[in-house]
Amino acid sequence: MATDTLKSTTGASGAPGGLRRLLLDNGALTALIVLVIALSALSGDFLTTDNLLNIGVQAAVTAILAFGVTFVIVAAGIDLSVGSVAALSATVLAWSATQHGVPVVLAVVLAVATGVAAGLVNGFLIAYGKLPPFIATLAMLSVGRGLSLVISGGVPIPFPDSVSHLGDTLGDWLPVPVLVMIVMGLLAAFVLGRTYIGRSMYAIGGNEEAARLSGLRVKKQKLAIYALSGVFAAVAGIVLASRLSSAQPQAADGYELDAIAAVVIGGASLAGGTGKASGTLVGALILAVLRNGLNLLNVSAFWQQVVIGVVIALAVLLDTVRRKAGATPVTSGGGGNKGKQAATYGLAAVVTVAVVGATSFLHNGSSAAANPKVGLSLSTLNNPFFVGVRSGAQAEAKKLGVDLTVTDAQNDASQQANQLQNFTSSSLDAIIVNPVDSDAASNSVKAADKAKIPVIAVDRGVNKATVDALVASDNIAGGEQAAKTIAEKLGGKGKIVILQGQAGTSAARERAQGFANGLKAYPGIKVVAQQPADFDRTKGLDVMSNLLQAHPDVQGVIAANDEMALGAIKALGSKAGTSVPVVGFDGTPDGLNAVKAGTLYASVAQQPTQLGRIAVDNALKASQGKKVEQTVKVPVKVVTKDNVAGFTG
Repeated sequence: MATDTLKSTTGASGAPGGLRRLLLDNGALTALIVLVIALSALSGDFLTTDNLLNIGVQAAVTAILAFGVTFVIVAAGIDLSVGSVAALSATVLAWSATQHGVPVVLAVVLAVATGVAAGLVNGFLIAYGKLPPFIATLAMLSVGRGLSLVISGGVPIPFPDSVSHLGDTLGDWLPVPVLVMIVMGLLAAFVLGRTYIGRSMYAIGGNEEAARLSGLRVKKQKLAIYALSGVFAAVAGIVLASRLSSAQPQAADGYELDAIAAVVIGGASLAGGTGKASGTLVGALILAVLRNGLNLLNVSAFWQQVVIGVVIALAVLLDTVRRKAGATPVTSGGGGNKGKQAATYGLAAVVTVAVVGATSFLHNGSSAAANPKVGLSLSTLNNPFFVGVRSGAQAEAKKLGVDLTVTDAQNDASQQANQLQNFTSSSLDAIIVNPVDSDAASNSVKAADKAKIPVIAVDRGVNKATVDALVASDNIAGGEQAAKTIAEKLGGKGKIVILQGQAGTSAARERAQGFANGLKAYPGIKVVAQQPADFDRTKGLDVMSNLLQAHPDVQGVIAANDEMALGAIKALGSKAGTSVPVVGFDGTPDGLNAVKAGTLYASVAQQPTQLGRIAVDNALKASQGKKVEQTVKVPVKVVTKDNVAGFTG
C-alpha cells in the first residue's frame, strides 16, 4: 500500500540529484527554514522566546484541525465543516457545563461526541448517500454554525474555569495549547503510520476501486475517517475557546480553509494517497510564522491575505513539480526511509539554529527606535466606521511622531488574540485594542498588563481585565437615542423592524439592548421583526427585502449601523425617506450623505476619527507614565437633515 512519503525515482545517487530530491520531497520544510531565517534578519522582535512560543500557540488550533483534515485528504476527500464543528463542540461544552450544571468531565465528553456525530453524518452522506464530499461537508458547515448560534443565542458563553486552563501556561512559560498540539500530532502520526485505518486511508486515496476489490470495506472506513476528523475538530474548538475564555458562536469561521491549506502546504495531494502528520504540522507553522512575521514587519492586513494566498498557490505548484520530477509512493514500514526522514529533520534543525543564530547578531546592540511604538488592533477594516477610527489614529500618530502598527482582526476574536500576542512579544510602548468581543480579549490584555505594556480600549471595553483607559461612545445610550428618534418621528405609534449587527459581537449586543431600552417608553411602537445582517450593506439589502415580503406595511427601520441602513434604503426604494424613515448608527461618510439626501432620516454619529485620535493621544501619555482618565467618553449625536451641514465627524 502507498504511504505518506514520496521518493524520487531519479537522481538517487549523485549529490546534485540527492540535493534536488531533498528539496523537492521536503519543500515545505525548506520554505519554513527560509521564512524563519528571513524574518529573523528582518525583525529583531521575531527571534525571541516569547514570540516563538506565540507562534506555537497561534499554530495550535489550525494544526489540530489540519491533522483531522489530513485523514480526509489522504483518503481523497475534503472536509469544509471542521471550523463550524469546532465552534459547535465548544458551545455544547460551555452551554452544558455553565447553564445546565453538567459535570465538566461529562461536558467535555459531550463536546467530543458532538464532533464525532458531525463527522459520522458527513461520512454517512458521502459513503451511503453518494454525495460529493464538498457538498456534504459544505452542508455541515452551515448546519454546525447555525446550531452553534441557536444553542448560544448568538451570545458568547463563558467557559468553565477548569477547562479554561487549557489556554494557560505550564511553569509560567510553556503554553498548554502547544502541548495539546504535539499530543494530537503524535496521535495523528500513529493513526496514519501504525494502524489499519491509517493504511486504509492511503489505499482509498490511492485507488478506491482497487481498495474495494481487495476486500476493504470502503464505506465503513469512510465513516471512521470523517468521525476522526470530527474528533480533532472538537479538540481544536475546546482549545480555541479555552484561549478566549468563552465559547464564541462565530469562532473558527474560515479556519477550514487554513486547515486545508496547511495540509496541502505540508505536501499532501488533494488527489489523495499522500500526506503525513509532520508535513501538516510544518504547513500550519508556515501559516503562523507568515502571519506573525508580517504583523511584526507592519505589513498591511490586506497585503497579508495576498501573501498567504501566493504561498498556498506556490505550495500546490511545488506538488505539481514534485510529481513531474518523478516522485513515487514508497511502501510502508520502511525503517531506512524513516531513518532518512528523521535525519532530514535533524539536519534542518541544525542548519536553522546555526543560520538564525548568526542573523541574531544583526540586532544585538541596536539602539531603540527614536519614536514610540504603538499597536492598534481593530475588529475589522471592512467597515467605514473602523476605517474612520484608523484614519484618525494614523493622523494623530503622524502628528505626535508615533510609529503606529495597525492590524485587522476581520471580526475573528482568535485572530485578534494572536495579533495582541504579537504586539506584546514585540515590546511595544502601548497597545490600542478595539475588541471583537469584550470577553474574548481579556486573556490577551492580561498578558500585556503582565508585560507592563499600557492598553487603551477603543469603542468597546474589555471585560475581566484592566485597561489604562477606555475611549468610547456609549453604545447602549446611542441605541436608546436611535429608538427615541424613530419613535418620535412616527408619533409614538407604528410597526418597525430592527436590523441587528453580527451575532456574538459586543457592539451588536449593546446596541440591541439600547434599542430595547429606548422602545420601552413607547408602547405604541411594535417591533414586527428583528434579524441580523452582520453590519454588512449587502446583507442589509437582502434581509430587508425578505422582511418586506412578510411585512409590506412596515413604517420604520432601525439599523445597528449605517451600512445595514443603506442596504435597507435600497430595498425600500422610493419609500425610504418618505413613508418609511430609516435610522442608522455610526455617522459614516456614506451615511451622512444619505442623511443630506433625505433617504436616511437620521444616524447616531459616533465621530470615529475622534475616537482614533483620542486613543493614540492617551496611548502615548500612558506609555510616558502620565496620568490618563479611566474613561474618556466621546459623545454621540443624532444627526438629521437639520444639523448634518454643521457636523464634522
